[in-house]
Amino acid sequence: MRTPRSLGPGWLAWVLSFAALALVTVVLLLLRGTLGKAHIALAYLLVVLVGSAAGGGVLGVALSVAAFICFNYLFLPPYATLVIADPLDWLVLVAFLVTGIVAAQLLSRAQQRAELARRRAQEVERLASLGAETLNVGRAEDALVAIAGVIRGALGVARCEILRPSDLPAAPAAFVLEVPLRVHEQVVGVLRLSHDAPIVLESDAQRFLDALSYYAALGVERVRLTAAAERAEAFRQADELKTALIATVSHDLRTPLTTIKALAHELAARGEEDALSIEEEADRLNGLVADLLDLSRLSVGELPLRIELDAVDDLVATTLDRLRGRSAGRDVRVLRLGQDVSDEPILFARFDLAQSQRALVNLLENAIKYGPADEPIELWVMRIGNRVRLTVADRGPGIPEEEHALIFEPFYRPKGARPDVGGAGLGLAIARRIAEAQGGALSYAPRPGGGSEFRLELPAGTAAELAYVHGHFIPDRP
Repeated sequence: MRTPRSLGPGWLAWVLSFAALALVTVVLLLLRGTLGKAHIALAYLLVVLVGSAAGGGVLGVALSVAAFICFNYLFLPPYATLVIADPLDWLVLVAFLVTGIVAAQLLSRAQQRAELARRRAQEVERLASLGAETLNVGRAEDALVAIAGVIRGALGVARCEILRPSDLPAAPAAFVLEVPLRVHEQVVGVLRLSHDAPIVLESDAQRFLDALSYYAALGVERVRLTAAAERAEAFRQADELKTALIATVSHDLRTPLTTIKALAHELAARGEEDALSIEEEADRLNGLVADLLDLSRLSVGELPLRIELDAVDDLVATTLDRLRGRSAGRDVRVLRLGQDVSDEPILFARFDLAQSQRALVNLLENAIKYGPADEPIELWVMRIGNRVRLTVADRGPGIPEEEHALIFEPFYRPKGARPDVGGAGLGLAIARRIAEAQGGALSYAPRPGGGSEFRLELPAGTAAELAYVHGHFIPDRP
């Protein structure tokens, strides 16, 4: 930081230097008869060098010119004139003047380099101190306080604050300089310097401040990343606790549900009219408990799977048979796309038949729940590269773009969904986890013309496996 310069020290060097020049001149005049020209030149050159060291190069040049005039006027005949009688005296004067100016400039440059080296050493020392302060503290917030203290001391300001944009308070009633803190071209905070006098930074100080502000920006980013990591860890622990709780509660609920179902069955045998409703609700609740238990198992990778090479047509047929009692008479059309039937009449993939059927049933049930009753539901089957894709397409209301990433989360229900569609929002979450556990995928895409497309992908059979099944070699299609 540069403060207004005092006139005293600078003028004092000039006054003292010219006073010394006058004193030396008087002494030389008293001894003029006994001194040679070399003695006089050396005496004046000594004054020039001392003055340059005290006041800089400009003072040195001024002293050289003044000494040149005094040398000519007082010590070269004819005296008290600027006329030079002996031409060789010109060589002496010019040599003295050039030597004085060059010596003054060289000394001034040496001093500037020494001052620059001193400043660089201070900058390195302060940067090292800043790094040490940052590393020695445990908490990210304490590191910010330490960095602010080093910057305040390095720049000599009264106060230094490192603030994030979200909690930026009003500036105090003082002279303030604010520097934005950036990480990867993004503003993450503000470095605020305040002082009791105007803050003016020279080029070196500005460069040093830029380096310090980078450390401050990293400190703010560290606070943000630490907070994000702490939140992520809290969410992870909460998710683990939730999964364990769901698994425990789901397991413990099975026994009383079995008892309720058995009692309801006995009541129905005695002719109780409400017993059948109790049994149906118990089955519904038992299904929900099973879904919760399987979801917790899928989340930790503990659901047993029997993955085998099987015909996709068998998967589709058994799924439709299982869905027949729940389709409410809806028209489900199966279409095979993108294949030459004569080349490969049956599609084979690697999957667990029971679990894949469960995932496909969930997709079809969703289409039945949310699609209009007068529109058919289409199931497209095709092979794409090394995968077999089963797409469930409906003409329902679709899903808003901002909800595309949310529909596969457990317990999620689309906004505006009818309250009578049933379910707890677990079907899509379970279906996606089943697909991923088998090396496949489940994704959503808006259907052209309106509606939804849910794409269940399963690993297709390899060429060797297909050759074994069909009795001849069938290469994988690209």
